[in-house]
Amino acid sequence: MFLKKGQLFCDINPFCYKIAMQKEIIKRHLKNFFGKDKFAKKKLDTTLPSIVSEHHSGMIKRAPGVDLTQQENKVVNIGIAGEKINGMIIKPGEVFSFWKTVGKISKRKGYKEGRIIKKNKLVAGIGGGLCNLGNTIHLLILHSPLEVTEFHKHSDALAPDEGKRVPFSAGTSVCYNYIDFRFKNTTDRNVQLLISCEGETLHAELRSESPFPNSYRLVEEGHHFKKEGEKFYRNSKIYRETIDKESGNVISRDLILDNHSEVMFDYSLIPEELIQH
Repeated sequence: MFLKKGQLFCDINPFCYKIAMQKEIIKRHLKNFFGKDKFAKKKLDTTLPSIVSEHHSGMIKRAPGVDLTQQENKVVNIGIAGEKINGMIIKPGEVFSFWKTVGKISKRKGYKEGRIIKKNKLVAGIGGGLCNLGNTIHLLILHSPLEVTEFHKHSDALAPDEGKRVPFSAGTSVCYNYIDFRFKNTTDRNVQLLISCEGETLHAELRSESPFPNSYRLVEEGHHFKKEGEKFYRNSKIYRETIDKESGNVISRDLILDNHSEVMFDYSLIPEELIQH
């Protein structure tokens, strides 16, 4: 078995791909074991009193070319994983890890086939749709003083936008266990994640023991689509503004994403007015 020029071991065949994935999983287990991070483990049945940030989103995308069964399965998957996260307390100095909290996914645990990205293509896979949950938690953290310590990006143009464009409404990638989403509580007080599903809506809150002095907002500039070769890409710059609650003044403005995402839905659904020629 020889590799062609430019070919990776994982690209030879599905068996080699599984071997490569297992190698990465083992590497992450070893890194977790020997690392210095103290992971959040405690859950609390009662809720902390102060809301830091909240986000609500529809879990089902209805658009031409989008498999509705996979979307419905995504709701099931998010519900199972969300129960693992709901109520989690992250103490000062602790790190929240998506996969340390959710654990390994499997059919036996009730997970179903949803939409995943594999080798830059949309395919069906067990636990598909959990990126939606990872992205929702990411949005909560971006609207807080907590520090994102691990983030992996995939395209945020998986399906046409529904309604008003929400910056960073998608694009956070998670895959057990080596493609993780993590954040650290760098504050002096406990914070808590609350996750719940109601019908087709995902509800998420980040709470704390007492209010923080600043609020945060995301601002997107230069949003457009552009054809490069035979493919279209979504382009924009997304900034995070820190606002002093007492005065209302913006005290800092940081670029958090120079967005360049391959469009993975039917190009005919791209709004003509957003295409830059």
